Amino acid sequence: MKASILATSIGLILSSAALAEGNTASTQKQYDEQQTERITVRGAYFGQQAADSVKTPTLLIDVPQFVSVVSAEQIQQQALQSVADVVQYTPGVTIGLGEDHRDQMTIRGQNTTADFFVDGLRDDVQYFRPLYNLERVEILRGANALLFGRGGGGGIINRVTKEAELSGTFSAFSANLDTFGASMATIDTNQVIDGSQALRLNAFHEQVDNHRDFKNGSRYGVNPTYSWAISPDTKLVLSYEYLDDDRLVDRGIPSENGKPAAGHQDTYFGDPDFNRTTLQAQIARARIDHMISSNWSLNATLQYADYDKFYQNLYPVAFDSTAATVKLDGYRDGTDRDNLIFQFNAVGQFDTGSVSHTLLAGFEYGDQDTANYRKDALFVDSNDDQITFEFSNPLEVPEFGLTGVVRDTASNVKFTSAFVQDEIALFEQLILVAGLRYDRFDIDVLDVIEQNNGSEDGNNGALGRVDEEISPRVGLIYKPLDNVSVYASLSQSFLPRSGDQFLTLSLSSQALAPEEFENREVGVKWNLSDALSLSAAVFEIERENGSVTDPANPERSLLTGTETKGFEFQLAGQLADNWSVSAGYSNLDGQEMGRVADGEVNNRTLAQVPEHMVSLWSRYGFSDKLSAALGVVYQSEQYASLGNAVELPDFTRVDMAVYYQLSDALQVQLNVENLLDEEYFPSAHNDNNIATGEPLNARLGVSYTF
Repeated sequence: MKASILATSIGLILSSAALAEGNTASTQKQYDEQQTERITVRGAYFGQQAADSVKTPTLLIDVPQFVSVVSAEQIQQQALQSVADVVQYTPGVTIGLGEDHRDQMTIRGQNTTADFFVDGLRDDVQYFRPLYNLERVEILRGANALLFGRGGGGGIINRVTKEAELSGTFSAFSANLDTFGASMATIDTNQVIDGSQALRLNAFHEQVDNHRDFKNGSRYGVNPTYSWAISPDTKLVLSYEYLDDDRLVDRGIPSENGKPAAGHQDTYFGDPDFNRTTLQAQIARARIDHMISSNWSLNATLQYADYDKFYQNLYPVAFDSTAATVKLDGYRDGTDRDNLIFQFNAVGQFDTGSVSHTLLAGFEYGDQDTANYRKDALFVDSNDDQITFEFSNPLEVPEFGLTGVVRDTASNVKFTSAFVQDEIALFEQLILVAGLRYDRFDIDVLDVIEQNNGSEDGNNGALGRVDEEISPRVGLIYKPLDNVSVYASLSQSFLPRSGDQFLTLSLSSQALAPEEFENREVGVKWNLSDALSLSAAVFEIERENGSVTDPANPERSLLTGTETKGFEFQLAGQLADNWSVSAGYSNLDGQEMGRVADGEVNNRTLAQVPEHMVSLWSRYGFSDKLSAALGVVYQSEQYASLGNAVELPDFTRVDMAVYYQLSDALQVQLNVENLLDEEYFPSAHNDNNIATGEPLNARLGVSYTF
């Protein structure tokens, strides 16, 4: 089946390419001019005022939702090393520990390991996503099913990658080293073959280290891309990426007396000879963009990805400093997954009488195969996967092995989607955005253990279900001035009942309806200048039939409804030619809905949803050669889990940087993180897996362009 879909998709892409004629030396110039005309047909393009993830050439001021864009320049200035680093400087998003083997975020109160995209395509495998090959990171808040399908209840994170450019040949090299020995080197080289073709290579190597005992590891990646402007109307981009990651798993420290255990910022609560995670990923992508006319364009993308993921760990589940004991649990987990995704979008800009339209119509197909297994730790002395023993630093872990397979599943997910959206300029100052998406989500899971047990218990191991959902989106935008918009929006999303990784089903979950998300939002956007924008929004997200981790047993889930209300604000851009700023604030209130305990309503506060978050990054140029920046991150207290038994204290982290331009090609920079050496706990996975923030840490970097 996948082979036929792959062949059909390739055929569609190649047939689109065949529409092109007249490959000349001036092709790229004509192509760029037409793309610029397309993006500016509804207004002036300035700075990063548009986002690929909205799929239409719509200025952000006319998008009825809260959007943050973090550019490659800002990533370099702040020496950001991960997606978690990026979102710490954006409002409304908190990072999760992710068991120290994956990106995990909470966006507007909705925790996710799967709402990640790359160039608009789903990227939901659990791993740490690198930043070496990015143009920017886009964070869209609110339910986003119309644009992205399932999930995205609180928002999505989309990485936009670099592609080969035909505008010129260039190369750039960068390297940095920090106080703890962590280092990274990157190269970005672009070669124009002729007037219509170019090759680009991005690559990196990273050495992993930090303040924690035994932390080590390395990863590298290579990403060649090829661009071919087949004609002034058609462009083909091919991309291949290989990632290899091998690092120690560190699930942080336990809690005691309702807070992180004191005095253990560096103590490693695991087995450094056992705790490990590895990833090998291969991602191949082909995209074609074609201008049918000055008003109509289409694009088609085909992606095949193969992921081989493995991790094993021991981790703390309890700690008693008085008795000087610690309790550990552990397991080994392996996942193989391959994804095939085809996406097609058509965009038209036209008028019907005095009414202007920007129409988006699209189709998406995906086929995902996953094999997953798990083995529990087995301690010799306890004959169990958990053991309590005498605490020491470093730990002297009792002898253990592994059980037989306790989970062995093979799942197949197929999804088919079709969507349409129209941005209608009803009057000069009033825009209506309305659309619908249809999703068919088909999952089949084979539980090998249940299959071997037979069907006498009512479960033969073969489970599955089909969900068909309609997801609406509607927004109204009022523009009293060209540079000011006031909007209101309503959007919905859903998540099928098999977890965001779709690894398992049970007889009970198979019968449950999908989770549902509804986002209501009112906001204002103001372009203060061509290079400075302000956004603010109030919102409410309701989640029905929700699934959360059971605080009493992290390997189980509880059904619950939730509600998150909040306010978000950001200011981004240039205050002056030599002064840039990125500032944000969010106020969040996330609660359960309808929980009854002891005969009374007893709703709890959602985990990892701090009431207040503040971020500021500001850079000032003293001269053409010398500039400096100051950063501040504040986060109020938050609960480690839904049990509300353990609280992470509030913190303020101050960062700074100094930049010196030695020549037109060579720059050095010094980034200092946690300048005031604050002790803080930025994230958690549960009550006894709590991350410790790095103490004062300096990173020296150099970049050279040639």
